[in-house]
Amino acid sequence: MTDVTSLLPASVLRNLADKLYEKRKNAALELEGVIKNLTAVGDHEKISAIINVLTNEFALSPQANHRKGGLIGLAAATVGLASEAAQHLEQIVPPVLNSFTDQDSRVRYYACEALYNIAKVARGEFIIFFNQIFDALCKLSADSDANVQSAAHLLDRLVKDIVTESDQFSIEEFIPLLRERMNVLNPYVRQFLVGWITVLDSVPDIDMLGFLPDFLDGLFNMLSDSSHEIRQQADSALTEFLQEIKNSPSVDYGRMAEILVQRADSPDEFTRLTAITWMNEFVKLGGEQLVSYYADILGAILPCISDKEEKIRVVARETNDELREITPVPGEGFDIESVLKIARRELSSEWEATRLEALHWIKVLLDKYRTEVLSFLDFIFPALLKSLSDSSDEVVLLVLDVHACIAREAPHFRHLVVFLVHNFRIDHSLLEKRGTLILRRLCVLLDAEKVYRELSTILEGEADLDFASVMVQALNLILLTSSELAELRALLKQSLSNKAGEDLFVALYSSWCHSPMATISLCLLAQAYQHASAVIQSLVEEDINVKFLVQLDKLIRLLETPIFTYLRLQLLDLGRYPWLLKALYGLLMLLPQQSAAFKILRTRLKTVPSYTFSGDFSNEIKRTASGNPYAQILSHIPVLPGGVQNVEDGVKNMDIGNGSSGINFALRLQQFEHMQHQHRSQCRTQSQMSMHPRRTNSSATAQDAQRPDEPRRSLVTADPSHPPSRSSWRT
Repeated sequence: MTDVTSLLPASVLRNLADKLYEKRKNAALELEGVIKNLTAVGDHEKISAIINVLTNEFALSPQANHRKGGLIGLAAATVGLASEAAQHLEQIVPPVLNSFTDQDSRVRYYACEALYNIAKVARGEFIIFFNQIFDALCKLSADSDANVQSAAHLLDRLVKDIVTESDQFSIEEFIPLLRERMNVLNPYVRQFLVGWITVLDSVPDIDMLGFLPDFLDGLFNMLSDSSHEIRQQADSALTEFLQEIKNSPSVDYGRMAEILVQRADSPDEFTRLTAITWMNEFVKLGGEQLVSYYADILGAILPCISDKEEKIRVVARETNDELREITPVPGEGFDIESVLKIARRELSSEWEATRLEALHWIKVLLDKYRTEVLSFLDFIFPALLKSLSDSSDEVVLLVLDVHACIAREAPHFRHLVVFLVHNFRIDHSLLEKRGTLILRRLCVLLDAEKVYRELSTILEGEADLDFASVMVQALNLILLTSSELAELRALLKQSLSNKAGEDLFVALYSSWCHSPMATISLCLLAQAYQHASAVIQSLVEEDINVKFLVQLDKLIRLLETPIFTYLRLQLLDLGRYPWLLKALYGLLMLLPQQSAAFKILRTRLKTVPSYTFSGDFSNEIKRTASGNPYAQILSHIPVLPGGVQNVEDGVKNMDIGNGSSGINFALRLQQFEHMQHQHRSQCRTQSQMSMHPRRTNSSATAQDAQRPDEPRRSLVTADPSHPPSRSSWRT
């Protein structure tokens, strides 16, 4: 202190600590003159001594006025040093920076003022303290005192000017500071940070684009700020960076893609739109560079396809289409499994558009990478099956397209049909609500005959007889009514004259036996009228229940549709089709007389003109005596080669060599009766168990086995003591 006293007048030291600003200012001016004189003679030792006094006795003093005087004194010393200031910045700047955290707002204000004056003098030499100054300014930008904020803004602008003209600024050292502060929520700090990003990006020699991944997430975070001004500034900065990306030959798309994926899920609409827009440009520009990020990008795009905002939906769809056009090579960063995981996840989306696009992706991958996708079939198959229950018809149709694409090979086809039947079994509502749509579409995509044959094979051995009956009834109704199955119906109509039709009839018959009405319908469709009559005659009291009558009602109404026009026209030629009339009258006898179906069928039969009856047949129709009413009629039907007297209508008028049926109808009837016996036994067992819940299954089964079936009349000759095996029914 003694040495400094000899250099500085006592009045200067006293006035630097005065509470009046004017006295402190005048003392600073005197101090500046002393420093200038010492600088002129190069006495830096004494200058250093003065600076130490200003720091220790004033700037670090517990007295606020002393601290204020110390700050203005340090600034005056720097001005006095002028071009020599660089030698003493290490002494001058730290105490000023320390004052930025002072509890007294006036001290903080004077610290800003002091550093502003120091910076004006030091200019480029000042850069070595940039990180500390930046940190201090970042804090001051959110200062509670408006005057301090204003002073900090002035200092901030000066520092920006110094940085933009300096060649010593290190962007590598600055970026960590920026990255640490990008997620700060204070609006003043956010404005401060965006301002620095914008300024540094405008400097040609500073490559801010190369460090964009380090602060990109922070900029996106600002897009949802409550302040319109901050949102606008962040958007402006992002727009500028996106333009630079378009013009840059080398960009790190990967790291930024990860950020965009996260931001595409933002609850803020503007953030989502900006993120999707960026991804759209990335897919166009990056292409193959983004291969390893395809799954992540797809995971972000698919939900946005169903966004409530149209702008986002449009950009998301465009991005999705662009991404789908790229065909990367598997194994070279392209992970098919990851993409399938995303598609599978989005199959459960609540939005229809997203589910549809997920299915489109699976189909596209199947077309491009079939072998690889099928290796993950067990992973996606359950989700595809579940999608068959989707509330949207469009989704169901598309998932069926995917299933059909998978089922090109026989093992996958079998797998599909087995699982489809399983799903129908465990979810009856699926069969009821979606069964017709699913089965009709599969018939179009995978060949109707192939589908029906496979379903019949599976249902023939179905353990759940009630389900098998319901499933067969559904298949039968589709067969009789769907335009997609017109060719299948045409083939079945040739069952008595065509080998292919005959094989199909036999293949379907084995499972159609689960439902009497389905069996009768199949026979009418195949023009096997005598066998239809035999099936009707084989029915017993237990078979005629409400479900049966409902199915019969449907059949009677179907007989009046264009599909059965051929059958109605055949009533005009009863000489050729005598068993048709017998079968229809058999159905009439099963109907309650007051039912609408009874009246419909009776009205139809009344329209048959009397001239169509031949003399012999007319007499036979009128017979009501006991015994076989068809004995004399059968005597007029020619016996086929081999002695089988089971000639269907129409066959007797055909060329025996080409038109005779090879179907063993006697065996078919046994097959039908055996299946119906199983159904009746199960029904009785279930009834007894409901009445006597404590009875064991074994005792109920034993009693059923002891109960003889009611006698049935049959037109075929068969040994009832030797029922045929299932394998023999295929012959």
